[in-house]
Amino acid sequence: MPITLTTHPSGPTAERTPSGRPTSARRATPSGTLDVTGPLGERYREILTPDALGFLTALHDRFLAARHGLLMDRQQRRQDVADGIDPDFPAATRPVRDDPSWRVAGSHGAPGLEDRRVEITGPTDPKMAINALNSGAKVWLADQEDASSPTWRNVIEGQLALHDAIRGTLAFTSPEGKQYALRSTELTDLPTIVFRPRGWHLIEKHLRYVDRAGVAVSASASLVDFGLYFFHNARELVERGRGPYFYLPKLEGYREARVWNDVFVFAQEYLGIEQGTIRATVLVETLPAAFEMEEILYELRDHCAGLNAGRWDYLFSVIKSFRTRGDQYVLPDRSQVPMTAPFMRAYTDLLVATCHKRGAHAIGGMSAFIPDRRRPDVTEKAFEQVRTDKRREAGDGFDGTWVAHPDLIPVARAELDAVLGDRPNQVSRLRDDVTVGQHELLDIGSVRRAGATVTAAGLRSNVSVGVRYVESWLRGVGAAAIDHLMEDAATAEISRSQIWQWIASGTRTENGVPITRARVEALLAEVVDDLPRGEGNRVDDAAHVFRAVALAEDFPTFLTIGAYSQFLVGSAVDGPREG
Repeated sequence: MPITLTTHPSGPTAERTPSGRPTSARRATPSGTLDVTGPLGERYREILTPDALGFLTALHDRFLAARHGLLMDRQQRRQDVADGIDPDFPAATRPVRDDPSWRVAGSHGAPGLEDRRVEITGPTDPKMAINALNSGAKVWLADQEDASSPTWRNVIEGQLALHDAIRGTLAFTSPEGKQYALRSTELTDLPTIVFRPRGWHLIEKHLRYVDRAGVAVSASASLVDFGLYFFHNARELVERGRGPYFYLPKLEGYREARVWNDVFVFAQEYLGIEQGTIRATVLVETLPAAFEMEEILYELRDHCAGLNAGRWDYLFSVIKSFRTRGDQYVLPDRSQVPMTAPFMRAYTDLLVATCHKRGAHAIGGMSAFIPDRRRPDVTEKAFEQVRTDKRREAGDGFDGTWVAHPDLIPVARAELDAVLGDRPNQVSRLRDDVTVGQHELLDIGSVRRAGATVTAAGLRSNVSVGVRYVESWLRGVGAAAIDHLMEDAATAEISRSQIWQWIASGTRTENGVPITRARVEALLAEVVDDLPRGEGNRVDDAAHVFRAVALAEDFPTFLTIGAYSQFLVGSAVDGPREG
């Protein structure tokens, strides 16, 4: 039965100053209502309490219109780039960039964020949560975004797992009878939890918001994920020696950061938590955001811990931005685009310099390579590739880095330790040597000018990886080991968007054969025929999704939007877990 919330007398509505920033909140009942339309499994009501739903309703009352405005701005920005207007550093915000006086809060007053040298990422199901918290990393990025398939089960049971982990009670028994438990019940003995909600572009179809005019829409996934985690855990985290810390994904500029900052101010006042308790690390994983790093830090300054170089989504954003701009913007095979490519090096150098100038942590990106405990040769190759990647990041000034597998933590830590020693970070290291402008960030053609190519093998890999990842995602698994790489939604987006761009640009592989829809269709048929068809497989649905996002005339902005509504919601994995 749906849960309907109509009022929540203790909820505030923020007033605003003439500058647009919220001031003190006044008490008011919600103007809208929120219905839970998804099925309720065991313990779901512990998360979907009337008070928690009241908080979500207040967030939607206050911020849903702002979210809509942000998405409209994104659409206009995409059209501008398609029309030939290149992204650039905004002239209107130059005073912010030129003002040397301001700093962000950083890790000051945020226990557990001082030393972030190795962060492990992963979804929030109980088994993965326990493994991450027992891993020995400094931070766990508890991910309900790209590493998680957004089934109703994963969304709510992930919140339950986090709720229990924070209180030291999380345990799990696998279907085979293997037991998993936290190595300590003290939160300060475990990696600091930094929670990543879904991006502004996504919706949660199991919660329906109805505004005062009676217009019903699916809830904002960002507000749902943030709101449930903050409402249930913020005070508990503080009392246990940590805090409500967040990663913010897919931001495209400072106006989006401003809305998140308003959300933080509102949420802290709603629950009576001291302003500035929240700390956020923003993933710079879109091309527009690379031109507004300082402004993003400025908007979030009282709640900002740092920036992260979200390399795979950044590549996806580059491809998406210039997909119709011709051959000079075509990238080669994904495997031939290293972080040392000039335009990627410019992006990471600028991020480190910007962060340290403003007292923020710079966190490096994910190495997709993963070990295989049954294949020593694969494991050693992964170790060496990760060593090289993390050595470069540490040498460039990053304060921390990401890994996706516990076995990689010692490898990454050794490289950070070699540079940091006993220091918790190197924020004091200013990169005054960095000079990065529009040309350096947009020199996409530098990779192919250096000899990288589009190959038949790369084309086949994109089709194979894309279909296999989507099939995993439709089965409710958002982080999948494929060909000894950890693939998530970001890398799947690269695969399908490259194919779309190659077709649109008339690109040829190294053997001179053009990449056409017919050629990709033939490869897709081969890949699908070769895939195993175990019980519950979603191979045919995955092929349908991949065809729609890689071969259609129009380019869908995210593959997950249509796949979620058409193929994930209401599927066998969408409901509560049995037992």
